Amino acid sequence: MIGIDVGGANLKVVDDAGVNIHYCPLWQGAPLAELLKPYAGQPAAVVMSGELADCFASKMDGIRWIVGAVQEIFPDAVFYGTDAAFHTRPVPALAAANWLASADYLRERYADAVLLDVGSTTADVIPLNRFDDLKGLTDTRRLQEQYLVYTGMLRTNVATLVSSVTLDGTATPVSTEYFAASADAHLVLGHITPEDYTSPAPDGGEKTSEAALRRLARVVCADLDEIGRDGALAVAREFWDVQRTLIARAVDHAVSRSGAGRIITAGIGADLFARELGGVTLEEEIGEVSDALPAYAVREVALRQSGGA
Repeated sequence: MIGIDVGGANLKVVDDAGVNIHYCPLWQGAPLAELLKPYAGQPAAVVMSGELADCFASKMDGIRWIVGAVQEIFPDAVFYGTDAAFHTRPVPALAAANWLASADYLRERYADAVLLDVGSTTADVIPLNRFDDLKGLTDTRRLQEQYLVYTGMLRTNVATLVSSVTLDGTATPVSTEYFAASADAHLVLGHITPEDYTSPAPDGGEKTSEAALRRLARVVCADLDEIGRDGALAVAREFWDVQRTLIARAVDHAVSRSGAGRIITAGIGADLFARELGGVTLEEEIGEVSDALPAYAVREVALRQSGGA
């Protein structure tokens, strides 16, 4: 069986051969069905969050489109919903159920843990011992409960988290243009490698440390030679300080509410946040599939329910 996670920016596929991640920006008309063709000919279990892409007039429009595109290649695909059930047609429960699939797969083995899955765009904070309470939650409710923090390792606009940075002791307001992304900050701080920088750079340019520093300087309307490397790094550090605080606060809240005894991390930010928050990475437990956890999880849940695992 194949596991598929259709996000707004990335398509993640897990099969017996391993993990495949494809950049698939739905808002730009990415050819989802074409990207799935190489995997045809096997049963498929699917989760999604891409229905929220702003190319769709509503979540249901997005759900219908995604289900239709997947069924072009996998006519018998099953789709996991926030009701923890599988469906074969578009229904509202399919909206943003990928995180719940992860919880469904992990909840028995890690019942004493909060799962933090930090991806390119968002961070999911999931108390695994509260599965029944998690069922049916929309992304709006998860934002309200601090189970969803809308910032990630690659695609967050730096200016959405910081309104001012300190340069040479002077408070400096930032531009709200999309000059630099979280990937730029994490690259220059050594949290990711250029190979990890899989989303397009804000200026469409190179994904090197030097190019990232130039983009960070633009956040304060400067060229790199105006504020120097130290100034651009200051922008990155202040962004990271705010991002880390937001995510850590949500994790602390979930730990307190659930009584969890440990934190496990997944996604592209797994190693970084395991170090920062005193957790352990899921990769140590299940290997590289932790980078595409919902795709792997929905596959495993479907196999479990069908008696195949």
